[in-house]
Amino acid sequence: MKQIKDFKLAEKHDFGRSVVLRLRSEKPLPEILPGQFVQVRVDGSPSTYLRRPISIHNVDTQKNEIDLLVQQVGEGTRHLAAASVGDLINIVLPLGNGFSMPEKGEKVLLVGGGIGIAPLFYFAKVLNENSVQPVLLLGGKTKSDLLRLEEYRRLGETFVTTEDGSLGEKGFVTMHSVWKERTFDKIYVCGPKPMMKAVAKIATEKEIWCEVSLENLMACGLGACLCCVEDTTEGHVCVCKEGPVFNTRRLKW
Repeated sequence: MKQIKDFKLAEKHDFGRSVVLRLRSEKPLPEILPGQFVQVRVDGSPSTYLRRPISIHNVDTQKNEIDLLVQQVGEGTRHLAAASVGDLINIVLPLGNGFSMPEKGEKVLLVGGGIGIAPLFYFAKVLNENSVQPVLLLGGKTKSDLLRLEEYRRLGETFVTTEDGSLGEKGFVTMHSVWKERTFDKIYVCGPKPMMKAVAKIATEKEIWCEVSLENLMACGLGACLCCVEDTTEGHVCVCKEGPVFNTRRLKW
């Protein structure tokens, strides 16, 4: 069930262009599935009228905490990133539909590009709790784009690509040698749309089941404003309500 809650900023970890905001609620959290997102109200920014959609990076139900990985790309996200510990941040959550859970014993690959790595952390954590050990393939333009790598490595075998070759294999995630060396039953992807399309093409060619988390521009987060519409095999749907996670067989890619 969706809730509108005030969270207190308990911790803030700065990674340059991106920050991790650890938000704590005084009341128990609703059930949150990996791949769902929140809509964050941006207070004190005169030019920011709408809430900002942010992927849920991690959840700690024991402490009633959620982590948001926020990349500073505009006035709204810059304002959020500038928040101070102790500030109250108002959030609507959880929104959208999450990733499908694989069966025990299935070989799972999580592919993330840039800020698209954000929802994969919580997903990998839940997979571990359900006795599924994922392989992670994370890509960025340069090594500074790849955040919290040691934490990801604790959740599964992690491979890395950078476009400039500063870390891991040089090139895009679709060029990594893991595609030739391993086989997978299911692939889950989040990142820039060209990257997700390229991974989806590989999945189709290899006849591998694949889900992607779309990052279409959103305004309301509830399916009312029709801002985030995506064309699918069933017609046009709102990503914020029907997604953000879709099986690639549903998408007209």
